[in-house]
Amino acid sequence: MALKKRNKTSAEFSMASLTDVIFLLLIFFMLSSQLVSIEPFELPKSDSKTVAPTNVVVAIQKDGRHTLNGTEVASRALERALQQAVTNVENKKDLTVTIVAEVGTPFDYVTDVMEMAARLRARAIIATQPKS
Repeated sequence: MALKKRNKTSAEFSMASLTDVIFLLLIFFMLSSQLVSIEPFELPKSDSKTVAPTNVVVAIQKDGRHTLNGTEVASRALERALQQAVTNVENKKDLTVTIVAEVGTPFDYVTDVMEMAARLRARAIIATQPKS
């Protein structure tokens, strides 16, 4: 007489492992993301809705002062400092230099930073405020 084994699959789902995975993902994204700090001055206005990743932030003020990732840099030393900041970025494929120029800044200052980014093979974008 052969006895049949009954294989019942459990319909239960363990939520404990799911919360662990979500917690680990939260920690990963918090550590791998960068916080963008933009100087508190008025930016040009634009209709663009594009949001781009930011790796390096260059802020330019009306008087020609440059700030690279929150640290003030002399105009002559900007390209060297930008090159060092670019080499510290892990993902070279999506390298983006965000230019934050105050309203009234001569466009020559902006184009200089854009040319520096082009020489370093990085995308350059200009930060703007949405039009209201």
